[in-house]
Amino acid sequence: MSQSNVDIARSSINAYNRRDVESILDVATADFELDLSRAAGPLNGVYGRDRIEGFWAEITDSWQSARIEPHEFIEAGEHVVVPWTMHLTGRDGIEVQARVTWVWTFRDGAVERLSMYQEREDALEALGFA
Repeated sequence: MSQSNVDIARSSINAYNRRDVESILDVATADFELDLSRAAGPLNGVYGRDRIEGFWAEITDSWQSARIEPHEFIEAGEHVVVPWTMHLTGRDGIEVQARVTWVWTFRDGAVERLSMYQEREDALEALGFA
């Protein structure tokens, strides 16, 4: 696995924290998918590239701030597994933390799919590493 995949994942998280969706999409394939099928709540589903900006706008509109704190970057073949904590602040100042794990899937140096898992172990098991 190329270190550049880890670099892409890291820079995309930094872009998200800056609310820079364009930088994230710049490193994604034309058929990129955001897989939130394992998520609880109203944003559950799979989002194609054409729906990503709407998805990010909904997060931005719902929260005063949203920041990702990655805990580690695990190289797993053409994947990078990133357990993280999302720090959210609501419009009324209420702070929320959510811990999940994301799997970044790469094709030809670009992000093809970003899949959310509730637990680190579930993500690693799905990739055959647990």
